[in-house]
Amino acid sequence: MHYHDKESQVLVAAVRGELTESIHRGHIAVVNIHRHTVAYAGNPDHYTFARSTAKLLQAIPLLEAGGAEAYGFNDKQVALLCSSHNGEDAHAATADAILERLGLHESALLCGVHEPYHQPTAERLKAQGIPLTPLRNNCSGKHSGMLALALLRHWSTGQYSDLEHPVQQQMLHIMSDMTGIPAGQITLGTDGCGVPVFAVPISSLAYAYARLGQPIDLPDARAQACKRIIKSAANEPYYVAGSGRFDTRLIEVTQGRLIGKMGAEGVFALTVPEQGLGIAVKIEDGSMRALYPAVMEALIQLDLLQKHEIEALSEFQQPPIVNCQKAVVGRLQPVLKLEVHSKSI
Repeated sequence: MHYHDKESQVLVAAVRGELTESIHRGHIAVVNIHRHTVAYAGNPDHYTFARSTAKLLQAIPLLEAGGAEAYGFNDKQVALLCSSHNGEDAHAATADAILERLGLHESALLCGVHEPYHQPTAERLKAQGIPLTPLRNNCSGKHSGMLALALLRHWSTGQYSDLEHPVQQQMLHIMSDMTGIPAGQITLGTDGCGVPVFAVPISSLAYAYARLGQPIDLPDARAQACKRIIKSAANEPYYVAGSGRFDTRLIEVTQGRLIGKMGAEGVFALTVPEQGLGIAVKIEDGSMRALYPAVMEALIQLDLLQKHEIEALSEFQQPPIVNCQKAVVGRLQPVLKLEVHSKSI
């Protein structure tokens, strides 16, 4: 089926009082390991940057090459390779431990510096006059993994963020292999942390996540790498994101039955390993506030969450809109309706 003529759908409404004040449009694709689109909203072939949803895929080349064994990485460290972490103390310490195993200093990281996503941590560091380092950057795990791959392959660790560097060529080719999109058809940009970022149809991103969770058609080394990524994220969800974050809570609440990863500008990708399904969501205006309500509603309509799990994740389903007096004055309300190809699920 061709979806190129499909327009975005209203996925989430911001309701204040009884009035819909704003709307967030977007696209959803639900794809199985046979590359069939089994459900969608908007245009499932909408083309966009994968942003940080690519991180689980970008960890594959290192693990496929035996990097976890070579450096003795545990599940916390593997989960951090895939993370957009909060910059909490345990996250920074784990990134530092990875670099220590590589014999590298934090100065080798080219991801730059920003305040921790975790506000209490950011405020404490500021109050104590503790300088920020690249270890607190949400992408320090991914960058540490790229450095590990460079060392393992005996490539230069300098300028590993350049597209021409063999590490980034490996990143491009794993995205191509997993999404099924030829490398020449993947649009390239630069991510917030300075490395190349890849644009593909969201249906192809969902397909990659379906294969990540159920890698039955992949060569053995790659399949084992995918299984290790899923196992590590399931065992150590805190290291995928952190305190109060949806990615972490989703894995915790479902006990690893669902593994999902956010990306900047309103992107989310998720795998359901038991069912061989991948799901990708893109909020058209890039709004992060609409992302998790849309993901939650899609999971509910696909019957992928149990009642107690929906209750445990309710803060993400219809987040309140709160004013300066901390009074609830509205809510974000998911309004999407998935088109389901019923015979395919």
